[in-house]
Amino acid sequence: MGKGKLFVFSGASGVGKSTVLFHVMDKRRDLQFSVSATTRAPRPGEQNGVNYYFVSKDEFRQMICEDAFVEYDAHMGNFYGTPRQQLEEKLEKGNVILDIEPVGAFAVKKARPDAILIFIAPPSWEELERRLRSRGDTGEKQIAMRLERASWELEQSKRYDYVVINEQVETCADEIIKIIAKEAE
Repeated sequence: MGKGKLFVFSGASGVGKSTVLFHVMDKRRDLQFSVSATTRAPRPGEQNGVNYYFVSKDEFRQMICEDAFVEYDAHMGNFYGTPRQQLEEKLEKGNVILDIEPVGAFAVKKARPDAILIFIAPPSWEELERRLRSRGDTGEKQIAMRLERASWELEQSKRYDYVVINEQVETCADEIIKIIAKEAE
């Protein structure tokens, strides 16, 4: 077990989780981000080893066989997982933020009961749908799949240690910073 505290974040696609986490990490420079591995293609501007470790499905399967993940999951046609070694290395240095789906969050909590689970929720279902549609980079089929998944994810939020509503990014980030300060003591 490392010296740092592990904070696990989840939230439905379109909730603004990445934007909130950017603000949290900008205000709390002591936090480290745990980079997940994925089989999905990089989006414009994403860098290997910074946003994700981009690997092939064969490489990901090999990593599963080698027990190289703390958790992993498949959704939206791709695999996502948290590499065990880099997470442990970062925890040795301090507090770590992990951004993963509920299935992975529960696996992490089982493996590391001291992990703090934080769910970022939308202010309403209508607002979540509006945010997904306003992105402009997602087709109707993908939006429908993400909304179906979001329904299940929102149900899982009751299993988290904290649920923070993202109505306004700065307010949401400030609330999360207070949680981190309280839990990291």
